Amino acid sequence: MRLAFSTITVLRHPYGHPDILSYEDRIGPVFAEAERSPGFIDRARPVDPDDDATNFEWDWGVWGPFATPRFYTGGRVAATDSRASTLSIWTDLASVRAFARNGLHQYMLRNQGRWVEPKGWKGVAAWWIGDDEIPTWVEAARRIEHINDHGPSPVAFDFHTSYDQDGNPVDVPRVGAGPAEIAR
Repeated sequence: MRLAFSTITVLRHPYGHPDILSYEDRIGPVFAEAERSPGFIDRARPVDPDDDATNFEWDWGVWGPFATPRFYTGGRVAATDSRASTLSIWTDLASVRAFARNGLHQYMLRNQGRWVEPKGWKGVAAWWIGDDEIPTWVEAARRIEHINDHGPSPVAFDFHTSYDQDGNPVDVPRVGAGPAEIAR
């Protein structure tokens, strides 16, 4: 089994806006860090990205057509697209957490108030997939909706409430956490 992991957030402005450029400049380096991280397997990439198009317009190949959860009500064309989304495959949730809480991604999280709108919904979902499965954007959107509608479960979970491959609750150790912190 492998772990599918998807995120979505809403930017304060559409891509290309001067206040978002410092965010955009870091997207490539963050993806490069992810790809070098222990436990990373693959991520959704457009087949032939066009800088003038959005995720909604690109061909995502085996990852299927791009989709967002119903909570995203922003634009879908270049002039109005304000969502930031990821879909990736990892060996386990601890690997994703280690990547997310370190390096450039940690900087992005600490400074997200500069670029990201506060939202009243969870923008993260993880779920287990078979070794030969590729998650789709449509499935990712449904999993994010599920965690928001029903809370974390083996169907869709997060770092705070996690499940193993058999559907049993587990704690995901924090990076650099001591025994007392892991036991919480």
